[in-house]
Amino acid sequence: MKKVIFLVDMNAFFISCEMTRNPSLVGIPAAVAGDPKRRTGIILAANYEARAQGVKTAMVNHEALKRCPELTLVSPDHHFYGRKSEAVMHLLSNYTPDIEQNSIDEAWLDMTGSEGLFGKPLNAAQRIMDEIKDRLGLWCSIGIAENKFLAKMAAEMKKPLGITELWEKDIPERLWPLSVKEMYGVGAKTAEKLNRIGIKTIGELAKSDVSVIHQALGKVGDEIYWHANGIDHSIILARTEDDVKSIGREKTLPEDLTDIEKAKMILLELADDVGMTVRKQGKEGRTVHIRLKYSDFRSVTRQMTVAATSVTREIYQAGCSLLEQNWSAGRPVRLIGISVSGFHEHTFSEQLSLFDQRQVNIRSDKNKQIDKAMDKIRDKYGSEKITLATLAEAEKKR
Repeated sequence: MKKVIFLVDMNAFFISCEMTRNPSLVGIPAAVAGDPKRRTGIILAANYEARAQGVKTAMVNHEALKRCPELTLVSPDHHFYGRKSEAVMHLLSNYTPDIEQNSIDEAWLDMTGSEGLFGKPLNAAQRIMDEIKDRLGLWCSIGIAENKFLAKMAAEMKKPLGITELWEKDIPERLWPLSVKEMYGVGAKTAEKLNRIGIKTIGELAKSDVSVIHQALGKVGDEIYWHANGIDHSIILARTEDDVKSIGREKTLPEDLTDIEKAKMILLELADDVGMTVRKQGKEGRTVHIRLKYSDFRSVTRQMTVAATSVTREIYQAGCSLLEQNWSAGRPVRLIGISVSGFHEHTFSEQLSLFDQRQVNIRSDKNKQIDKAMDKIRDKYGSEKITLATLAEAEKKR
């Protein structure tokens, strides 16, 4: 039986989520932007009215406003987007248990053998698209193919609200004429290397000598060569919440940072987000990691073991300790990240006296109650309605 794989890709996801709760954004140019009050922020997602006027993802805010003066910018609410993503994935699980979430706004579905339930692939895809639109108020595009790579390429071919089939027989006519820079898994640097050896289209890549590609790109060259020929043997990796090995957040900074106090504020913002996600999944982690990427694109990762926790303050304090131990004042940082792992591991913490243990438990319980209250407010009213006092104070000083 021929495999049938769908790639469901949400259209302009962040701003589309905002439009579901703020109808005034519908029909006007709008975008979610990192720190809309600062012209150095960047566009995270633009709706199609904004895109029609040249606004693109990763464009600096002031450039976007120059191209589209009437553009409305909205602050990101990642908690809200996470909840909408969960709603999408839950809806998709009604069609197949074999789902691999590729990012917050897209997932592969193995629909092989489902024709008896949902009809032919095109009919099933239309049903999924309509249900997402009617029930969640969101748009998507769907690629249909016999493997994950081709399904991903198909989903990119028609947006928004596009359904595209890309089978093996379609490859010469529909895939091969495309530029290699449009190929999933090929970044700008890889495309540049391929261009230097005379390969500009996916068809030229497919017809090349694989040994030449390997010599130019190494192991990754083998994979993209086979992909160019429509071959992808990777399987759908269906995951459950219990499979999650770590929960983390990272932030690429609008400008390189050398001030550790500012870095701590960013770390607190990220730890707040991580803590809420850990609690939402009913987990507690025993390892806190931080990641720093420097202006020269080199990065370091450091970790420490803690008592099992989901408390934001405890996650932040561990991350802050790692940050202080590994901060180099003269080395500009362009990315900061923090994550929690060790959800299913058991380690022995340092034994405390009964008095010390009681004091720790009192502090931990108090922090847990604070987190619980904040989570309830955010779930009901959105993450922008309440924040940690330290973060609020920092915002006033900006």
